[in-house]
Amino acid sequence: MKLVGKTGIRISFGIFLLGCACAEASGQDTPVPQLKPGSERKPVEVIILSSQPALTQTVALTAPKGTPMQVALDREVRLRKVGQTIHARVVEPVYAFDKVVVPVGTEALGRVTGIEHLSKGKRTTAALDADFTPRRKVEMEFSELVMNDGKHIPIRTSVTPGSGQVLQFTSAKEKKKTIKNVASAKTSEAKQQAKQEWNNAMKQLKTPGKMHRMVRFAESQLPIHPQYIPAGTAYFAELNDPLNFGSEILPQQALSIGGPLPPGSVVHARLVTALDSGTTQKGDEVEAVLSRPLFDGERLVLPEGSLLKGSVSQGRPARRLKRNGQLRMTFNELTPPEGVTEKVEAALEAVEASKDGNMKLDSEGGAEATTPKTRYLGTAVSLWLASASGEGGDHDRLGGDAGGDSGGRAAGGAGGFKLIGIALGLAVHSQALGRAMGVYGAGMSVYSNFLVRGREVVFPKNTAMDIGIGQHDAGVSSTPATEKNSERAAKGPS
Repeated sequence: MKLVGKTGIRISFGIFLLGCACAEASGQDTPVPQLKPGSERKPVEVIILSSQPALTQTVALTAPKGTPMQVALDREVRLRKVGQTIHARVVEPVYAFDKVVVPVGTEALGRVTGIEHLSKGKRTTAALDADFTPRRKVEMEFSELVMNDGKHIPIRTSVTPGSGQVLQFTSAKEKKKTIKNVASAKTSEAKQQAKQEWNNAMKQLKTPGKMHRMVRFAESQLPIHPQYIPAGTAYFAELNDPLNFGSEILPQQALSIGGPLPPGSVVHARLVTALDSGTTQKGDEVEAVLSRPLFDGERLVLPEGSLLKGSVSQGRPARRLKRNGQLRMTFNELTPPEGVTEKVEAALEAVEASKDGNMKLDSEGGAEATTPKTRYLGTAVSLWLASASGEGGDHDRLGGDAGGDSGGRAAGGAGGFKLIGIALGLAVHSQALGRAMGVYGAGMSVYSNFLVRGREVVFPKNTAMDIGIGQHDAGVSSTPATEKNSERAAKGPS
């Protein structure tokens, strides 16, 4: 029994040694897991299969209170009374974030809410110029939109002061460069596109032809004449209440807002700060808001509502001897909605200005009022009429025949008091009266065309502008507004 017991122990010990050797050999091929500190452990990727759909982010399509809509009369309006209806069309699209909510061509219905009551002084001054129905200012409001699909949307608006002018698209002169770089080429292309969009919008209006304008001009020379508001007269109607168009799924490109601006970027904006070269001082702050989003291909760079801030770099009021005012502004800060302010270099590239203002932009975006060359022709005609009124000698007679001098008297009357002057010249047989009216007309023409104060550069609030933006300042750090825009979109319509 003792022999067997010792032998069994020996066999068991041998088997144990053999097992250890096998384990050591197999350990050369199969690594033994080693535990690491918790800070060095890699997170385990867990894929959860769920039948629930992924959450989507939405953005509210709302035109907030104060949003301006640029509308223009699509037909001529004869001013009759307070309360008469007016019909216009939207000539600039209205955006919410990155989508058009009120397209060009949308009908805008409104009414006349007030007609200016002229003082005795204004009536007397007009009467001295043989005008017994002087032009009066008109107040109006727009209360309904008719969308292209026929849907009627009630609105409440207030027309911006300074509205009510026939506008024209004025672009800055091209910079003279020997080598045209990519940025300037894109800027020029953007201005051409903006000009084409403006022309397309104006085609929907029934603007009068030359013959119609001549008839209206002849009527305006009569002592008593009706007042017309011409087709194409533009107004800025600001919303008194927000206009909600629902919501949409946040586009994928909106998640990358805030990247570098593409070279030659031109944004379409509206002026928040009204400017007038007669009162605006150098250094005054200027603000403008993007009325359209800026895209770089499919990527949304800047949404509607981004804010541009700058200042007036030059302001010179109009002076005597018909010297006109000048105004220049620059923008140096750009802030997307709920985003981070970045430094930029931006200047005016084009503007929608009044035709009567005769404005021009230089290559650096400076604005200057110009005087029409027709002043030379008008003054020359007045001087000729005054000269003609003195021909034929003096026949100071109230009832005798002065047939040979009637032409001179009529010429003097036309130069001084338009059609009513002609009638006086023919009815009153006095060469002295005709000469006096002619001299008065010539003197007033010289004074108004060459001696009075020149024109001011005026940019009313909501003036539409195209602003060229340069590259971001590399020395200023900026953070894309991705997170804040995503948070805002995730909240949905408020």
